[in-house]
Amino acid sequence: MTDTIFACSSGMPPAAIAVIRISGPQAGAALIALGGRLPVERRASLMVLRDGAGVELDRALVLWFPGKRTATGEDLAEIHCHGGRAVIAALEHALSALPGLRRAEAGEFTRRAFLNGRMDLAEAEGLGDLLSAETEMQRQAAVAMAGGALSAVVKGWRERVLMLSAQVEAVLDFGDEDDVGALPASFASTLSMFHVELSDWLARPRAEALREGFRVVIAGPPNAGKSTLFNALVEDDAAIITPLAGTTRDILMRPVALGGVPFQFLDTAGLRDDGADVVESIGIERAREVMARADLVLWLGPEGEGPQGAWEIESRIDAAVRMAKSAPRHRLSGKTGEGVDALRQDLIDTARRAMPKPGQVALNARQHGLLSEAATALAAIRPDGDLLLTAEDLRAARSAFDRLLGGAGTEDMLDALFGRFCIGK
Repeated sequence: MTDTIFACSSGMPPAAIAVIRISGPQAGAALIALGGRLPVERRASLMVLRDGAGVELDRALVLWFPGKRTATGEDLAEIHCHGGRAVIAALEHALSALPGLRRAEAGEFTRRAFLNGRMDLAEAEGLGDLLSAETEMQRQAAVAMAGGALSAVVKGWRERVLMLSAQVEAVLDFGDEDDVGALPASFASTLSMFHVELSDWLARPRAEALREGFRVVIAGPPNAGKSTLFNALVEDDAAIITPLAGTTRDILMRPVALGGVPFQFLDTAGLRDDGADVVESIGIERAREVMARADLVLWLGPEGEGPQGAWEIESRIDAAVRMAKSAPRHRLSGKTGEGVDALRQDLIDTARRAMPKPGQVALNARQHGLLSEAATALAAIRPDGDLLLTAEDLRAARSAFDRLLGGAGTEDMLDALFGRFCIGK
């Protein structure tokens, strides 16, 4: 990383203030070129900034952060300028004309922080979630992850694996000496408690539900009131409603937040075995697919015919002719709103129980997979088994922890992660 990057990091202009970040070995030289001097480090300084022809571009507050103790782990500068589009464009044009400087790519500042050891991979993933957080639950979980809550736990696990490995290696190397015999009596109990702890973490609610929302699929036969209920729950006329069977022909999804909890509500094509044309049949097949992947199905069809675990909903209670149920979880009318508030609160309470508690660290799919690898490796160890195999299982667990924190990884995975970030991050 010999080049120096720059980007506007404060969002889309116009705004009162814009922040342009510069990171790399030429960051200090860039400030001298624009402002004629290097400001006192780590203190805001007012400077007149000019381009290569001496034309004044703006009067701005400038900060200079030299050395490795910066956000990116390299020389870093910030220009706090006026936030008009023309001002930002002029400053970026002047920076691009300087030797060794180029515009940053998406997530490149954070990627440099990771590569320079200023944050590990779990913290970077948490930062990415924080940037995209839309609900309070998402924000709290992301803050915990970005702040190193998971990283601290994983580092502790890694140290425990190293201690266990040291005990095994001592027996392998010095088992024939008088002061070193078999593994200590505490080895088996320590290993057992370790595996229980990892299993408890693996049983926690996953980050995907928090990030993507609790998936609620509304399903049933044609004209059961699905689209009307869908519109009532998302509080919008998102779905077309007609008395004709087969009006909804594809999956309609709407993300919303209810009570600070993220949801995905999905309206589906009416399920029927005959009378559907080719297009509607495709919609019915897609409906069955999303039902299989749902966190919860609201079943508006005949009682007992929905998927296992579905909530029985008696809908259209305002209609003279309706599908009555003997023991529905809710009776409601999406048209008049009667019973919808009770259903909405029930959904919020259920989703909260299924999601991480506020501020609790939640594992994403990558982290869960690696933690599963470590747990599997530890579960394979037998205290009275072959010590060479035990040493290899402990090495595998340690490797999984290293990869979880980014000590080893592939370039493709890093590209995918940091590509989620905005240009100035």
